[in-house]
Amino acid sequence: MGIFQDRADAGRQLGLRLMYLRGQDTVILGVPRGGVPVAFEVAAALDAPLDVIIVRKLGVPSEPELAMGAIGEDGTHVFERSVLAATGVKQEELRAVESRERATLEGRVGRFRAGRARVDLKDRIAVVVDDGIATGSTARVACRIARNLGAAKVILAVPVASADVLARLTEPDEVVCLATPPRLTAVGHHYRDFSPTGDDEVAWLLAAAAERLQNASSTARSGGPDEEVRIQSDGFWLRGHLQLPGSTAGVVVFAHGSGSGRHSPRNRFVAATLRRAGLGTLLLDLLTPEEELNRANVFDIELLARRLIAATEWLGRRPDTASCSVGYFGASTGAGAALWAAAELGGKIGAVVSRGGRPDLAGARLAFVRAPTLLIVGSADHRVLELNRRAQVVMACPNRLELVPGATHLFEEPGTLEAAAILAMNWFVQYLPQG
Repeated sequence: MGIFQDRADAGRQLGLRLMYLRGQDTVILGVPRGGVPVAFEVAAALDAPLDVIIVRKLGVPSEPELAMGAIGEDGTHVFERSVLAATGVKQEELRAVESRERATLEGRVGRFRAGRARVDLKDRIAVVVDDGIATGSTARVACRIARNLGAAKVILAVPVASADVLARLTEPDEVVCLATPPRLTAVGHHYRDFSPTGDDEVAWLLAAAAERLQNASSTARSGGPDEEVRIQSDGFWLRGHLQLPGSTAGVVVFAHGSGSGRHSPRNRFVAATLRRAGLGTLLLDLLTPEEELNRANVFDIELLARRLIAATEWLGRRPDTASCSVGYFGASTGAGAALWAAAELGGKIGAVVSRGGRPDLAGARLAFVRAPTLLIVGSADHRVLELNRRAQVVMACPNRLELVPGATHLFEEPGTLEAAAILAMNWFVQYLPQG
């Protein structure tokens, strides 16, 4: 039923709708966690600063799900006087709840901003962005807090929301919504990929947005190319994003899993970690938008491997990457394609890393992989862990299996994606030469 591929896709579509704000004094405010990947793309489209608007509900002590108010940063608070009156909550009870929730809020502020100051909203246009609205309670509180923090105008922007809920909202000055179904049973039903957003992704997206804004020139930021590219394969043009951090001797090509592409927040997180170590990255859409409509293509490992080989050959024809050693980073089904391609190319591939991967999908070619291979699996991803252990028995190349404690298949638990990224970085630094 999904009408958006994922949150990044929804954010890009929402950004196009909000282009009339480009050039105005606008701040984009993502509602953690799921609203931040959407807001990241909106901020990129509008060339605007990105921040989070962190809200904590104050629940009635006897009925925690009933909100008697909400708090934001810098002492900002909103109280529901009618609820306080009806429930008879005492001042000392209110203070106790507020104190507990503020401690949680400040912890999230520290985690997400990593020492960066909150973006000042005074006399500016605040665009509050979430991935969808079901009941509207969070949206109402977020808009109120943006107003209390000095915003001259508050716009609520979401990909999907119930029409009747939007009709009842009075807090924002303006509402922008791409889809308003008459009945909204669940926001996630309108996304093909609605997997949870982790704290690591939120923190990285905020840091990346701050860096993007601080550096007007991408070349000045990276020291080398930072560009959207097109690569021909099988008569089709594939889209990718190439970033080279100055002089580099190694480039990692990403093979995304389950039909996701170059905008995958998880792989962008890993790519940013690799670039900090001096490695170039190529994030690539292995399928065209038309091919993605046929789900069977996601599991056509031979097709995906051919596309990876085409991208590797393309890198070999570019003057700035022709001498670079190439590594593959594969996630889920993409790992099977990466290992298939590595087997075909032999010594041309310097290293392979699989995150939550399906090496078994490489079939008989698994035994012919020569590139040193790191298999990263979440300790709680039991089925995939067993498949990776079986793959190790077949593999003749130098290989290692690393478990990330507590991680499930998508590495959405706090700190797990960061752990996987560091493992990948260390592997590539060991096996790909550096400039």
